Amino acid sequence: MNRIYIPETYTPALGGYDLQCAIGYIKHSFQAELERSLRLKRVSAPLFVSADSGLNDDLSGTERPVSFDIPAIGKEGQIVHSLAKWKRLALKRYGFQMHEGLYADMNAVRRDEALDNLHSVYVDQWDWEKIISRDDRNMDFLYATVRSIVNAVCNVSEALKREFPQIGVSLSRDIAFVSSQELEDRWPDLTPEERESAFVKEHKTAFITQIGGALKSGKPHGCRAPDYDDWQLNGDLFFWHEALGCALEVSSMGIRVDEKSLDRQLTIAGCDYRRAFPFHKMLLAGELPLTVGGGIGQSRLCMLMIGCAHIGEVQASLWDENTLSVCREKNIHLL
Repeated sequence: MNRIYIPETYTPALGGYDLQCAIGYIKHSFQAELERSLRLKRVSAPLFVSADSGLNDDLSGTERPVSFDIPAIGKEGQIVHSLAKWKRLALKRYGFQMHEGLYADMNAVRRDEALDNLHSVYVDQWDWEKIISRDDRNMDFLYATVRSIVNAVCNVSEALKREFPQIGVSLSRDIAFVSSQELEDRWPDLTPEERESAFVKEHKTAFITQIGGALKSGKPHGCRAPDYDDWQLNGDLFFWHEALGCALEVSSMGIRVDEKSLDRQLTIAGCDYRRAFPFHKMLLAGELPLTVGGGIGQSRLCMLMIGCAHIGEVQASLWDENTLSVCREKNIHLL
């Protein structure tokens, strides 16, 4: 069911073309910060992949990709959900070396998304991936990477406010790291989303780790496909969104599966059929580099830094009639 909530006291900080200028400033500036802080190089990204390649991100496993036939090549194409697996293959194809990485400006369509203030059918993010050594496959390395991303976010946010003094958003560089099991232990009666908001409200900036595997309750904190993140070495990055009074996830990321963790997670998830896909064969054979990577939401980052109450204020998408009606009533312009 679609949901929308606009705080009674909310007034957009920017309007008209000033808003477009701020969006452009964030995207240009953050891309440069990300490039510098993680040693990444830009590459071109696909809008679609072949259905039989195994390269599309299956998200939680229930979302349907937008598919279409391509008569000229006799294959079915799928609009990407994300580039989680494609990036790893690209690192090998382009000959990247140890501790070098790439990023791509990714656009996706998620047709089954439930719409609310933070979710849209249209997804835009910076998808990035970096080669690491086997010794880097640990939480300390993951935490250091998270700190680099948070510093990049805060650097751009502070620069944005100098350009647009009307913006009153303040973000914290101090990151609270917590596992999903620790959250369940503390708040066993809350949903995972409620635990996230309770923790991020306390700490303002947080990284919640180990998402995908079952907790003591027998349920996972959140769904993750078994063939990109190592469920023991991943996490989600959140900032507190003051206008909405909620935790805003801006990035899902992690150290990627190696041969052993892929083998284990495919079995746990009941996805052994994927072993026949070209990508999975290469990975199980040790033919792909070990990597860390993730996605950083472009529209999410813009609405966070500007203080927008709805993602439709910073991206052009399609919305249900109730959302359109509420936004008109609140004098909120959806692009």
